[in-house]
Amino acid sequence: MTSSQFEKADRFRGLHQEPGFFVITNAWDAGSARILAGLGFQALATSSGASAGVLGRRDGMVTRQEALDHAGSIVAATDLPVSADLEKGFDDAPEGAAETIRLAAIVGLVGGSIEDFTGNAEKPLFDLNHAKERVAAAAEAASKLPFPFTLTARAENFLRGNPDLDDTIRRLQAFEAAGADVLMAPALPDLTAVKTVCAALLATSLYRAAMSGLVNAAREVKDQGTFGYVETTMATPELKQLHERHFTPRMRRPPGTRKSGDRTRDRGFESISLHRRVGCKLGPGSTPGELCCRTTGSGATFAMGRVARAR
Repeated sequence: MTSSQFEKADRFRGLHQEPGFFVITNAWDAGSARILAGLGFQALATSSGASAGVLGRRDGMVTRQEALDHAGSIVAATDLPVSADLEKGFDDAPEGAAETIRLAAIVGLVGGSIEDFTGNAEKPLFDLNHAKERVAAAAEAASKLPFPFTLTARAENFLRGNPDLDDTIRRLQAFEAAGADVLMAPALPDLTAVKTVCAALLATSLYRAAMSGLVNAAREVKDQGTFGYVETTMATPELKQLHERHFTPRMRRPPGTRKSGDRTRDRGFESISLHRRVGCKLGPGSTPGELCCRTTGSGATFAMGRVARAR
């Protein structure tokens, strides 16, 4: 690994965490990569189908080494971060998917995708548990690299003859729990489906972000005796403004109902549910695949039904 690769990886992770959204485009060889970089794109991806076509093959008929060599030539062509379409990791076993991530890092990639498509027409999708194990193994391999490799997990239902939105959401949620940084559901049929996927993943990531903040702060206080976490927390005046804007006014008991000496405090609410989506943007002329819903608290970005989380 070179310092350049670390910088690219950090820049690529940053693109997922910044407000709004960014467009990543597919390059199919070194020449197209340089043209796309010259046009101002901030990152590049590869396409398994396009890569196979350059080699005179059909999609899915390229070996792991051929795919990595081809991706490496695209990496070397520009200074942009590159994320590769790594199909199913070129192996059914979780260990094989993990090895693919390790080898992807060696050729200079800073991201890559693992999908749940088996390549078998009779059973096109891995069972959910096995698919999750494969993503978990890939995520563990990525976490051991000396730079932040961005792992994408793809739920292929709508590409593989199983247009089941509920199952797609279950798979994406399982992949997120397994450690994937980006979740992708290609070929969702319309904007409504995209919004449904985004909403399902937003609820999960916001809860996880809140609980992570609680646990990390509590551990710091308990184990270190310090309060450094307060430097990144919301200031009291800002929090008060949120309360005033979103919380229900305190409910008071009717006169005469409070017993003398009763110290029980009134409660205007037992819990709060925030329904306002944060930072959703859909630009002029956008397609459903360009919808971006971002949760600023967890550094999560949704695009075409996918989420990237900061480690």
